[in-house]
Amino acid sequence: MKELLDKLYSLSNVYEDFIYGTVDYAKEKPEHLKVLLDYLRNNDNLTTSDVVYFIMIQPDFFDDSAELSVTEKVS
Repeated sequence: MKELLDKLYSLSNVYEDFIYGTVDYAKEKPEHLKVLLDYLRNNDNLTTSDVVYFIMIQPDFFDDSAELSVTEKVS
């Protein structure tokens, strides 16, 4: 996880909510951490938007949303 944090904090336009959300995603499954680190290691000049987009296009990105109640989805 330290390497992930180091990579995320090295991005030029980093902000706290981005860090929290990305780390939360990485903690959900070991595969998430692996693909994120691979992406960050193999791409230069990334922005936070690039990383968010990468996470959003992962096949299981929306899996957790089905488990939320309607009030959780709205809030």
